Amino acid sequence: MSICHITIWHIIIIMSIIYLVNRNYHSETANMYSNWRSPQDWRSQGLDLNTTSTDASKMFDAIVTQYTGWYDDENLGGMTGTLNKMLVADPDFVMGHVVRNGLELLGTGSNIRLCSRLQDDVSRMVKLSSMQPSLTQREQKHVAALVAWSNGEMEQASNVWEDILVDHPNDVLALKFAYDNYFYLGNSNQIRDCVARVLPMWKPTMPLYGYIVSMHSFGLEETNLYSEAENAARTALSINPKDGWATHTLCHVMEMMGRQHEGIYMLEKTGQYWQTCGMLACHNFWHWALYYIELGDYETALSLFDEEVTKRAISSGAMLDIVDICSLLYRLQLEGVSVEDRWEKVYDVCKSHLHDHILTFNDMHILISCLGAGQKQAVKEMMDSIEVFVRESKGTNRDITAEVGSQLFQAFIAYNDEDYSKVVDLINPVRSKIIKIGGSHAQRDLINQFLIQAAIKSNKKTHHNLARALLNERKLLKPSSPLTDRLTDKVMQILGD
Repeated sequence: MSICHITIWHIIIIMSIIYLVNRNYHSETANMYSNWRSPQDWRSQGLDLNTTSTDASKMFDAIVTQYTGWYDDENLGGMTGTLNKMLVADPDFVMGHVVRNGLELLGTGSNIRLCSRLQDDVSRMVKLSSMQPSLTQREQKHVAALVAWSNGEMEQASNVWEDILVDHPNDVLALKFAYDNYFYLGNSNQIRDCVARVLPMWKPTMPLYGYIVSMHSFGLEETNLYSEAENAARTALSINPKDGWATHTLCHVMEMMGRQHEGIYMLEKTGQYWQTCGMLACHNFWHWALYYIELGDYETALSLFDEEVTKRAISSGAMLDIVDICSLLYRLQLEGVSVEDRWEKVYDVCKSHLHDHILTFNDMHILISCLGAGQKQAVKEMMDSIEVFVRESKGTNRDITAEVGSQLFQAFIAYNDEDYSKVVDLINPVRSKIIKIGGSHAQRDLINQFLIQAAIKSNKKTHHNLARALLNERKLLKPSSPLTDRLTDKVMQILGD
C-alpha cells in the first residue's frame, strides 16, 4: 500500500512540476508581447540600434514580433499603427525605415520601378544611413540588403542577410527576410537550412524562440521531412498555441500526406487560435478549402472561398491573399465546377498589379484572374508589359520570367483558348524548372494539375500517355489522393485501359 501511495505522490509531484514549468514558460512567452525591448536590451543581446528613443526601440521590437508571428497587435493599432508610432518617435531611425520598406515590398507586391513613393522611401533610408557614422556594420548591411531587394536582386539580398546571421544569429529581422526571400525563390533547402544554421544558438528563454522553431518546421516540410516537420510544428504550438505559422506547417504536412480529414478536423478545432494571425488566416482557410477540393466536396470549398478567402483578400489587399483567391478559384474550375461570375470580383482585386512583375509566381496568378474574368485587353496589356520587363529590366525575377515564366504564361493563355496540346508542349519541357518561380510545393501543385488536365484534354495520344505517367508519379508521392484517383479514371477511359 505504501509503495502505491509513494508512486501516486511521485506522479502528482512530477505533474505539478511540469504544470508550474509550463505555466511559467507560457507566462514568459505571453509577457514577451508587451515587454518590448529598450535600446539597452537590444545592446545586451549584441543587436545595437542607432536610436536614443526608447519608444522607437520598443516599437521596432513590436513590429518585428508581429511580422514574425503573422498577427496585428490591436493594442498598438496593428502593424500600420506600430510602424507609425516607431517613426514618429524617431523619424531618423534607420532600422525603422529598413523594416517599413521591407514590409512594403513583401506584403503588397509594390514595385519600386513603378511606385515613386517607395522609391523616395528607399532613397531616404539610404541618405539617413550615410548621415549616421555611428550606424553599426550590421545596420549598414541591412540597408544594403534592402537596396538590393528593392532593385530585384533577390539572391544578392539573401547573401547580405546571411552575412549578418553569421555574426548575429539572433537577428530575427535578417532571418525572416532571408527566409521569406528563399520562399519567393522556391529554394526549399535554404528555407530549411537558413533556420537550421542559427537554431542551435537560440535558447528557449529568448524572445521569439517558438517562432524560430515554427519557421524551421516549414522548411522541414518543404524538404519532404514530414515527420520531423510535424514534430517541430507541434513543439512550437506547445509554446504558443496561437502560432499560425506552425498550424500552417501542419496544413502542409496533412496536404502532402493525404490526411485531408485530419486537416479539416485540426483547423476546425483550433480556429480560435490560428485565426488571431490575421495575416495568415486567409491562407490557412485556403488550405482548408484544398482538403475539400481533394475530397470532391466542391460546395464546401466554394463556401470557404466566398465567406472567408475572398472577403479576407479584398479586405487586406495582401499579395499572399490575392494569389490564394486566384489559385483556389482556378483549381475549382479545373475540376469542372461552375464558378459563375466570381472571377469578376477576383479581377477587381488583381487589376492594379498588372505591371508589378515582382515575382513570376505572382504574375501567373494575376494573369489567371484576367483570363478567368474574360478581360482580353488586360491580358494583352499584361503580356506586353512582361515582354518589356524581360527586354529592359534586370534582376532575379527578370531572369526567372525569361527562363520559365514566359512559357508558363503562354500556356495559361493557350488553355483558355482550348489549345491543350500547345499547353503540354509549352510546360512539359520546363516542368523541372517550375520550382524557380517560388511558392510552396502545395501552391505550385496548381501547375501540376493544370498540366495533367491539359494532357488529358489534348488530342494527342502521346499526351494521354504523359498524363498517365504524371499521375503514376503523383500517386506514389501521395497515395491517399482522391483527386489523383479521379484524374486517373479519366485518362484510363481515354486510353481504354
